[in-house]
Amino acid sequence: MSNDLKRRMFEHKTHVGSKFTAKYKVTKLVYFETFDNPGDAIAREKQIKAGSRQKKIDLIESMNPDWEDLTESL
Repeated sequence: MSNDLKRRMFEHKTHVGSKFTAKYKVTKLVYFETFDNPGDAIAREKQIKAGSRQKKIDLIESMNPDWEDLTESL
């Protein structure tokens, strides 16, 4: 969850702010949702993280079947 997705993606692409993203070179945004209420965003993030890897893949592919980097569309 982030309150500034553009800033957060910049951090990912420059490997700043997260040891995980730097270690695994996580730089591509393939899925995101927006919420007005931070509590709703946190609940949705927990729901997604609790799902299986296949459910996450299915979710991404339902919205972004080509796994394109969505950073430029922000």
